[in-house]
Amino acid sequence: MSLAVVAVLVLVALIFDFINGFHDAANSIATVVSTRVLSPGKAVVWAAFFNFIAAFAFGTAVAKTIGSGMIDIRAVTHAVIFSGLAGAIAWDLITWLFGLPTSSSHALIGGYAGRRWPAPASA
Repeated sequence: MSLAVVAVLVLVALIFDFINGFHDAANSIATVVSTRVLSPGKAVVWAAFFNFIAAFAFGTAVAKTIGSGMIDIRAVTHAVIFSGLAGAIAWDLITWLFGLPTSSSHALIGGYAGRRWPAPASA
């Protein structure tokens, strides 16, 4: 595995993370902004703070669940990682353009599942 491949995968992952942030932020703050509980600026700060703190306060149960057998680790290659991220990025951008509230996390898992088809002959 070359350093260039790893660098590209990290860059694509950071792009997904950025898109995930602006895509899911609207879903998490829409109610408090539309009901005028918080201003848009305060709602963004509130959401950013609690999204950051949540990983430390509540743990990483979702990541542990996915890593505990939902995905066959032997099938994960650089192509699978890239394809999953690319599929999730495309889905997030398409749904964002149409204003559809979807989950970036679900898009990422769907991207991995889609890349896995067809199943290997040994399965």
